[in-house]
Amino acid sequence: MECLSPDVPISGSSRRRLARWLVGSQISDIERELILATLAVTHGNRTVSARLLGVSVRTLRNKIAEYSSEGLAVPRHEHRKGSLSRDNHPENCL
Repeated sequence: MECLSPDVPISGSSRRRLARWLVGSQISDIERELILATLAVTHGNRTVSARLLGVSVRTLRNKIAEYSSEGLAVPRHEHRKGSLSRDNHPENCL
């Protein structure tokens, strides 16, 4: 598994391309997609997802409850033996 970190450098041109691509999108839509994608990558681990997103676990839990009430599929925490070793667990990449 690839380490995730909010501190991974991204070039200025890539950042500008991303910003242009997002123009016209509602922030709430972008936030929802980012939260759901982060939960998917962390196999539903809310603690690790909250750390990666820079929000509290409570805030993330509230967003998950909101998305669930809207009928969206929210990745659930997967307890998978041996799937994440101590060395490549996303929490260790922070």
